[in-house]
Amino acid sequence: MALNPSERPNQPIEKFESMLKTDDVYFFDAEDFEDIIHYYLNNGKVSLAKKAIKIGLQQHPDSIALKLLDVEVLVFEDKLDSAEKLLDQLQILDTTNEEIFIQRANIYSKKDNHTAAVTLLTQALDLSQSPDIYSLLGMEYLFMDNFEMAKESFMKCVSFDEQDYASLYNVIYCFEFLEDFDGAIHYLNDFLERNPYCEVAWHQLGKQYTTKEMYSEALAAFDFAIIADDSFIGAYFEKGKVLERLGKYNEAIENYETTISMEDPTSHAYLRIGRCHEKLKNHDLAKYYFYHTVHEDPLLDKGWLAITDFYIKRENYKKAQYYINKAINIDGENPLYWKKCGKIHTALHNYDEADFAYKQAVDLGNYELDTWLEWADVVVKNKDMDSALQILKQGLEFYPEKAEIQYKMAGAYLMMNNKIKGEESLINALSLDFEKLSEFEQSFPQFYETEWVKNIVTVVKNAS
Repeated sequence: MALNPSERPNQPIEKFESMLKTDDVYFFDAEDFEDIIHYYLNNGKVSLAKKAIKIGLQQHPDSIALKLLDVEVLVFEDKLDSAEKLLDQLQILDTTNEEIFIQRANIYSKKDNHTAAVTLLTQALDLSQSPDIYSLLGMEYLFMDNFEMAKESFMKCVSFDEQDYASLYNVIYCFEFLEDFDGAIHYLNDFLERNPYCEVAWHQLGKQYTTKEMYSEALAAFDFAIIADDSFIGAYFEKGKVLERLGKYNEAIENYETTISMEDPTSHAYLRIGRCHEKLKNHDLAKYYFYHTVHEDPLLDKGWLAITDFYIKRENYKKAQYYINKAINIDGENPLYWKKCGKIHTALHNYDEADFAYKQAVDLGNYELDTWLEWADVVVKNKDMDSALQILKQGLEFYPEKAEIQYKMAGAYLMMNNKIKGEESLINALSLDFEKLSEFEQSFPQFYETEWVKNIVTVVKNAS
């Protein structure tokens, strides 16, 4: 496992690099070589680490520590068979070296045999109660979706070093995945009893309170995070989101603007400021910030969507069409974007394009009731009754008790002059929800006024 390169001075590294440049041969003790190799591995300079290992083993051929670093590089490069052979040799020489078990565990992890990796790491713990081993163990449990055991492992890491924020984040991640928000709150409050100025813990506590809709507690937690570190951008941002939920849009804007003043503006901050101004009916400012959002990050599809919605509300469907296409070009697998695209094309009377958009939405998994109804309406307007009925029948499979579908089916059958099927669907619809008859009247007024439809309505009404 790599050491912190700051634990030893840089002199051996400078001396080693000087040696490489001059082709002179300098002698280093084994510990210096370990530090040199760790430094290069930590900085992603694997080729230099390999050179240091080679020269180090030439000078110290019996160093188990250097051979284990050689194993680490072999595992990193997926040369697993070579790594295992070297580990077999090392285990004969030293049966109580936990690093041997750790590297074997890494090999099994690379082979997706996480159960075996856990077994080996547990054996390593018998030899050394190192927090690094608990961290590796936690990651293996995450691979296995065993979040309870992963949580316990990362908690061990935090108990060794309460400034190990990576492990603290992992603990909270496990709580969240287990949906144990009360457990997370209890754990963080206990942690903060010992570390009252830890801005990371206050920030995480605020997020847990937000999830539980305990907004006053969340705001207090974010305020404590800011007191602990008044440059903590994440705390200002999350506080802004809570203030938004409480309808305190001007205060939310102040917090988002604080994040912008502290570092380069982010598209997400601009987007949230724009939405706050929209709620405040500051429409020109909302538009200004939405455009700033996509200028800052042209690949943020939510920014293009915000502009799309802005123009839909003003019934400027031409512009809305232009901007929804921008969002779809970024995330063409989002069914909600295609559904919105279908609505826009419908408003523009582009029924072929609307038909295609709704089909894409359904193909991508949007099965909401209004999707089927709106798609059917589009196809009806295209005079394609067979397709309309096919769409409504598909929708009926998802919503067999919804009268809206049956009313539309009745109208479609009647437009095909299939009076028998139309009457059957109309009776079914009336039986399911008589009050929704107004939808049939609105969609098919030419049939609603006919005498025979009125007779059916009267008969079903009297029967009920």
